[in-house]
Amino acid sequence: MMVLVVGGSGSGKSAYAEQCLARLSAGRKKYYLATMQVFDREGREKVERHRKLRAGKGFLTIEQPASICRALEKMEAGSAALLECMSNLTANEMFSEDPPRHWEAVTDQIVRETGLLNRGLESLVIVTNNVFEDGILYDDTTMEYRKALGSVNERLAAMADRVVEVVVGIPLIVKERN
Repeated sequence: MMVLVVGGSGSGKSAYAEQCLARLSAGRKKYYLATMQVFDREGREKVERHRKLRAGKGFLTIEQPASICRALEKMEAGSAALLECMSNLTANEMFSEDPPRHWEAVTDQIVRETGLLNRGLESLVIVTNNVFEDGILYDDTTMEYRKALGSVNERLAAMADRVVEVVVGIPLIVKERN
């Protein structure tokens, strides 16, 4: 089962995703696929906050900032995983080269690799950000990134069995496949 959890910054999407995976994992090993690359104090603080939130919950952490399907090599077959988060993964893949990779190539790679990851797991919960409602026009590079993330989100939502938007800590089911 694949669940896509979307929300704005500070919406409660990470806590919801952890609860969701706990319900879906039912005694199986559960992995936390961390995609964030830490570059500064703010990043270190965010990572530490998330580690504290996961403490004692039985997650095995795998740092996988790019090429997400390679995490399968480190996991037991039939296990469950929480991928946090798609916006970091998209940025890491897009800006791994200079000049940045084209948004369509990044989208295709991420969707393909996430599909492989999903097929290798019993349950996959993916956290992603909603960064599209501020109405601000950004520089061309940032707009390309937003195009990539938007396309990734759309395609993963189409693949997902369930899509949940978390708004002020309240999960709203957008899609439920019977």
